[in-house]
Amino acid sequence: MTKTLVKAKKAFRSGAGKSPGGRTTEELLKDGVVVIDKPSGPTSHQVTTWAKDILGADKAAHGGTLDPRVTGVLPVGFGTSVRAMDVLHYGTKAYVGVMRMHGNVDRRRLDSVVSEFTDEIFQTPPMRSAVKREQRTRRVHQLRVLEVSGRDVLFDVECDAGTYIRSLAVDMGDALAAGAHLQDLRRTRAGALTEADAVQLHDLKDAMEAHRKGDSSAISKMLRPMEVLMSQVPKVEIKDSTVDAVCHGANVAMPGIVTLDEDIRRGGLVVIMTLSGEGVGLGHALMDADEIMKRAEGFAIDVSRVFMPPGTYAKGWTTSDE
Repeated sequence: MTKTLVKAKKAFRSGAGKSPGGRTTEELLKDGVVVIDKPSGPTSHQVTTWAKDILGADKAAHGGTLDPRVTGVLPVGFGTSVRAMDVLHYGTKAYVGVMRMHGNVDRRRLDSVVSEFTDEIFQTPPMRSAVKREQRTRRVHQLRVLEVSGRDVLFDVECDAGTYIRSLAVDMGDALAAGAHLQDLRRTRAGALTEADAVQLHDLKDAMEAHRKGDSSAISKMLRPMEVLMSQVPKVEIKDSTVDAVCHGANVAMPGIVTLDEDIRRGGLVVIMTLSGEGVGLGHALMDADEIMKRAEGFAIDVSRVFMPPGTYAKGWTTSDE
């Protein structure tokens, strides 16, 4: 569990803003997240477009492409949440799949090779991938064989976002000197969002139709605030008086920080939060957490993206000509 360090012992709470858990259904429809249980067949982009049309959103984006045949957890963000979807690229994801061996393999040898891939691995994106085909590293945090039936191997895996499970199956087959390919795959988790959060498209449509008729009970259970995307990224909480400056593009200065996670590292991604738990924006740490704790002046976070509209919190800063 990440430890939170306290930098400022007291911080004035202005009462502005609203905690993510207190947002209304209409607010979540405008800027929230829904987790779709993607069916086999359509592309992730098609599913995102359907969800956008069902909810009547102006814009939408998904958090991590699934191949057409792959099913499972597909987070879709609307409105302001679109700007936060990339955060899921910095966390972990989980899958369950079937790897089909091209030859008979001894179970002990299979388990041995699986253990070798439970670590940092090198991968080159597949030929049909949309990203540049350069070798890169990803970490496989857990890889387990659940069942073997003939040449079919049922497995589950927890790994860094951006790990190609299809390539993982091929590489394991090569290591076994038997060959293998991925037969079926389902994503069971993306960041903190799991199958338990996922809904079918037809259920989403039914819930939205009920909402338009005055019954919001179903749709309110399906919608999540934008902040659920940020659970696996280190955070800093800032003073209410600092929020509007960040919303206008200012970097986070030392005096504006109230708490920070101890696993913040120089150059690493950081989520900037209010004291009410609202996502303000994203930035990159200019130093490690322990260095931030020691300093009283200077900048700690280089802000790269802002979610919160300016004016949400009262202005607590001045310009040189004021």
